[in-house]
Order: sequence, then structure tokens, then C-alpha cells
Amino acid sequence: MLDLLANKWSALVIGALEDGPQRFGYLRSRLQGVSPKVLSQTLKRLEAHELLTRTVYAEVPARVEYELTTLGHSAAAPLKHLRDWVEDNITTD
Repeated sequence: MLDLLANKWSALVIGALEDGPQRFGYLRSRLQGVSPKVLSQTLKRLEAHELLTRTVYAEVPARVEYELTTLGHSAAAPLKHLRDWVEDNITTD
């Protein structure tokens, strides 16, 4: 679990989902620099560890949303503190 949460993209996806359910396209646009393949792999790993749920709606075209579980929300709080610390202490050269 620590390896998963220490992953840059996992932490950023969890942070993006703190605001509520999101679709793949929105996550991709919000997380600048992530490839569709890496985002898809990250979402699958987070779902496999029960940090988020994936809901497919029976619509045409199909609509899929990702949402944090209770476990995911509990991981989001310490990750937010870490993201805030990084932003406060990052130096630009």
C-alpha cells in the first residue's frame, strides 16, 4: 500500500478525486503530463486496492465515473498535507 500511495500519479489522482466523482477525461485534463495509459493503470491499481470505485452508467455512449471510497478518503488527508508541504517548500531554479 505504501508503494502505491507513494506513487506520484496515485497521490495526484486521489487529490483530484477529493472534490467528488470524476470522469476519465476530466482527470486527464486536470493531471497535466499523465498519459492515458499511465492514468488507466493508476486508476486500475487504486480500484484493486479499494481506494476508489469505478461506476459504469448504461448510457450511449457509456459514461464512467471514478470516486474515492471511505478508505480512499482516509488516505487523501495525509496525502494533501504532503502535497501542501511540497508546494510550500519547492524551489524553482
